[in-house]
Formats: sequence, C-alpha cells, structure tokens
Amino acid sequence: MATGRNKTVIAEGRFLRFVRHDSWEFVDRRNTSGIVCIVPVTMDGRIVFVEQFRPPVQGSVIELPAGLAGDEAEFSGEDLEAAAARELEEETGYRAETLKWLSRGPLTPGVSTEVVDFFLATQLRRVHSGGGVAGENITVHGIPLADAEAWLAKRLEAGTLIDPKCYMGLYFAGKC
Repeated sequence: MATGRNKTVIAEGRFLRFVRHDSWEFVDRRNTSGIVCIVPVTMDGRIVFVEQFRPPVQGSVIELPAGLAGDEAEFSGEDLEAAAARELEEETGYRAETLKWLSRGPLTPGVSTEVVDFFLATQLRRVHSGGGVAGENITVHGIPLADAEAWLAKRLEAGTLIDPKCYMGLYFAGKC
C-alpha cells in the first residue's frame, strides 16, 4: 500500500504504522492528536514517577506519567493540556491546579515520528490512588526531589529500567 512518493506502508496497527521511505524504515504514530509527558511536583517537593511493566522491553520501567491525546473516541479533538491533566489523574491519582507547557521534541527521531509535549504539573491535590485505567497496573512513587537521582540509581542497580525522560523531568522540576 503506497502512501506517497517513495513512501510505502509495510504494516499497520491501531496506533502504529511501519513505513519505508526511500531506504529508511520507521514507525509512524497514528490515530492520536499528540503525546504528552507530565512532570508532577507536589506541594511538599516530591516528584511523582510511575512504574509499570512494559512488554516491548520485558521489564518494569520507572517513567514520568505520559500518554496519548485523542486516542479514544471519547477524547477525539482533545487538546494536549487536557490530555496531560487526564493522564496525570488516571496514572497517579493527582489533579493539578496548574499545568505549564515546557517543551516539545521527538522521542526517537531515527525510528519514529513521535513528538512529545512536556508539561509541568504543580499545586497537586490527590483525588484517588492512581494506577491507570483498565488493563494498566501502575505503581505511583512520590520521591523527594533532593533524593530522586539517588533513588533512581538504586532502582537501576536493582534491575529496574529507567526512562531517560525521568532525568529531563528532574531538570525541569529543579527549575520550578
């Protein structure tokens, strides 16, 4: 199935399309209006990480809360800030009084068309325990900012994978 000049779709799923463009193969993100990643900082100075098993890497991964915007019919047309607020609450149980857009950039520019928008979430209020939506099994960790790098290092040493965006989150959290 051709999609344009020198561009061929090799395989396609609900959210991903595998494409060949000239001699380059990559994954195209589809059926979303964007990707958001949230840097949540509590009023008592904790950064909130989430942990979940990720089948592609066959392991537990510590991450910042994140997700797709507009990926379900009920969220069609959802803007990125609304998606960030929704994902934060679904995954962590926190609701942010303030969401501030921070940055935008590609996740893996040599492999995927995915571009993520980062938001700082502050003035958090816990409204439930978090854990995600049906089919997700997310553990929520609130770590004092001063201890976060050491905590991540210990978790890495114990065999848990750490999403590098966590370190970017620490950078942004230190600026707030």
